[in-house]
Amino acid sequence: MSVDALPDELWRKILEIGIQNASFTFKDLCCLSISCRRLHRLSGEDSLWSRIFSSDFDNSPSSSQSSSPIKSIYKIRFEKDRERKMAAYRRAVLRKESQVAENLRKIREIERKLRDETHKMKATFAELSNLRRVRQASVALNVWQPEVVRGKQKQIVEQCVVPVESRLHSLEMELRLCKQQIAGFDKAYRELKQRLEKGKEELGSMKYHPLREYNSTNSEDNKCDLKRKKLKTYSNCPSN
Repeated sequence: MSVDALPDELWRKILEIGIQNASFTFKDLCCLSISCRRLHRLSGEDSLWSRIFSSDFDNSPSSSQSSSPIKSIYKIRFEKDRERKMAAYRRAVLRKESQVAENLRKIREIERKLRDETHKMKATFAELSNLRRVRQASVALNVWQPEVVRGKQKQIVEQCVVPVESRLHSLEMELRLCKQQIAGFDKAYRELKQRLEKGKEELGSMKYHPLREYNSTNSEDNKCDLKRKKLKTYSNCPSN
């Protein structure tokens, strides 16, 4: 069936029903307008574009614009809306890139603190092991043993210049503290890694869909602030 087989009134009704059911968009009208002269004339009528305008922008053209064709008004409004979306998109991308960079910085900082704390724990454990040998040698001097063995143990005891018992207690406390610090850093590291991977995925999705709505809500910002405060204890913990 050709286009000319139906009257204009029926074509208008078809187009109006399509727009009313949200199955017909401005792109569809533009495609129809280049198919033939008759549909070019019908698809440019103000009644159709007024319906699409109200559907896409949730309002009607202002009275000051009523003298212009609705299709031209729609085009101007569409360009402004696209610019607004692109500006919001660029801001959102910059925010997300900043978050990813900040998470990377925090991860590097926690990795440094983990290395320092691990090194400190190893040094503490080595000193603790030496002092335990000194204490064992000191106890062994109170029982009979061959002179050669006794001389070696006496040498070990004499080489120690710190109070053994008090220093042992201090080192044991320090070792427990190191383990707690390492556990805290490790937990913060895993959480930051998850946030980093999620941020990278979101950034990739944002760059793939540049015309989505990217208006950050206050609840999302508050949620990020709460997470930052939870990690602040570990990321700002001073290293000894």
